[in-house]
Amino acid sequence: MTTGRIRLTVGQAIVRFLPAQWSERDGLEQRLIGGVFGIFGHGNVAGIGEALREAELADPRALPYRLARNEQAMVHAAVGFARMRDRLSTLACTTSVGPGATNMVTGAAVATVNRLPVLLLPGDVFATRVADPVLQQLEHPLAGDVFVNDAFRPVSRYFDRISRPEQLPSALMAAMRVLTDPAETGAVTLALPQDVQAEAWEWPLALFERRLWHVARSVPEPAALVRALDLLRSARRPLIVSGGGTIYSGATEALRAFVESSGIPVSETQAGKGSLPYDHPSSVGAIGATGTPAANALARDADLVIGIGTRYSDFTTASRTIFAAEGVRFVNINVASIDAAKQAGVAVVADARVALEALGAGLAGWSVEPGYRDEARRRSEAWDQAVEGAYTLGHRPLPAQSEVVGAVNSVSGPRDVVVCAAGSMPGDLHKLWRTRDPKGYHVEYGYSTMGYEIAGGLGVKLAAPERDVFVMVGDGSYLMMAQELVTAVQERLKLIVVLVQNHGFQSIGALSESLGTQRFGTAYRYRGEDSGRLDGDHLPVDLAANAASLGARVVRADSIEELRAALEAAKTSSEQRPILIHIETDPLVAAPDSEAWWDVPVAEVSESESVREARERYEVAKRAQRHYL
Repeated sequence: MTTGRIRLTVGQAIVRFLPAQWSERDGLEQRLIGGVFGIFGHGNVAGIGEALREAELADPRALPYRLARNEQAMVHAAVGFARMRDRLSTLACTTSVGPGATNMVTGAAVATVNRLPVLLLPGDVFATRVADPVLQQLEHPLAGDVFVNDAFRPVSRYFDRISRPEQLPSALMAAMRVLTDPAETGAVTLALPQDVQAEAWEWPLALFERRLWHVARSVPEPAALVRALDLLRSARRPLIVSGGGTIYSGATEALRAFVESSGIPVSETQAGKGSLPYDHPSSVGAIGATGTPAANALARDADLVIGIGTRYSDFTTASRTIFAAEGVRFVNINVASIDAAKQAGVAVVADARVALEALGAGLAGWSVEPGYRDEARRRSEAWDQAVEGAYTLGHRPLPAQSEVVGAVNSVSGPRDVVVCAAGSMPGDLHKLWRTRDPKGYHVEYGYSTMGYEIAGGLGVKLAAPERDVFVMVGDGSYLMMAQELVTAVQERLKLIVVLVQNHGFQSIGALSESLGTQRFGTAYRYRGEDSGRLDGDHLPVDLAANAASLGARVVRADSIEELRAALEAAKTSSEQRPILIHIETDPLVAAPDSEAWWDVPVAEVSESESVREARERYEVAKRAQRHYL
């Protein structure tokens, strides 16, 4: 270990420390922090900003700096990057004090909800408090040590405020520990007072030595494994629910081997989609509220559910109605004990790949009945025919959204990546997209954040530059956060963005209609001169022109045939900038139904007949809801 000390500012120490951190799993080493997104202001320009400039002048590849346009968006990009790298590498994000910092709170929630590592370095108010209240400081009348950055605490897996340079080494080590812990990972926030960032200290040189963080594969407890195997051997209709943990642990080949031997069908959550290729005989597709009838039918009759790397969100369980068999039991494989213990299941707290290999060895020679294998295959094949029908619907004059999904799916290559997040498209993609590669499907649905799509796609492309990235975004989500198109232009990154124009929030419009509120407040229309309501003509908004003004090359497609041609041209293009294809769709043409329910309360009393009818349907559906005890 190197001895001696070096005098650096806190900002310089952080910037020197980060590129020396590496992760390792199964012998594969990579930089833990692959770069820094930053927007500078008075809270970080003289600290982290000065340090990043010095580092870039010395070696711009050691810790690449990228200029973002929106603080929330750059966290989304870091999340997309981390997910694409299976949580083994991520990006840091630095901001000014005040609104620049708190703009990242939503991004932090996205990271933590989805169990994805990001490092946040927001500027903070003066630690000395001599000049209080400084610009953009919110004074708490009853607590002098509470600042707006404390809003990060509930959405971070680790939070610390560095009020003295001496605190930094232990905080950095704690931050790296959480970022590399599969069970504990999420947003890590180190709040940096602006005066402390610029303060110098004598740092031990050992702090900046190359450090390798081993990402462990936790092994199942033998007794838990025995309990799980006992349940599996006694099951007649078991069903696997594969979540994001299967993919993050690199367990897809272990899953394939396990199900080919045992014959257990596999359903997939949003994060777990791609655990098996869509046409694998054991794959029954998406499960839950946005699932396939094939998976949901098997779920209703399953006597044992094996959850792998899933947190059992309400969409996955159809608000606890989809697993309907009397006496259904659960075996939950997860690195996080909070998820492994859900549904009163047998908790196998372990890495997904290691656990699947152990279960496969323990079940050697055991298989489900041939008739059950055949049933799963028949249901899956029937659904695939329904998908083909939705892809080739031929709806006129405007195409259905399912046809747009089909066009993108048919043009994209097996290793290309589709990115989406909010609106009706995530549900359609979950049901309809034919996934062929474990990393080919990237839908942020843990927090379902409007505006994630383009920023997340940027992060995916940075993490996997060799893959084409197709970003699918509706007009509502595009309007929330499109500005990272400029970042993609600046970084010379080709994103293929499919902008679906359906004149409003059509996902919520459909939900509103099902609740009896008749799409209130979900359409982009003029206010009627006579009615006084938002029921006039569609607004003359030209989002394609907006994208062109941001530097993207824009193509307008007026039909599915034109869309497909534009997609093919974009895929073969050697351009190094985003290509946006604009197409209008009919929002009233729904994709095939999942035959599952989602719990959204309906007003118990109303003067509207449609609301009263919806309430009656809601009360009937609620009767199927259950606790798993």
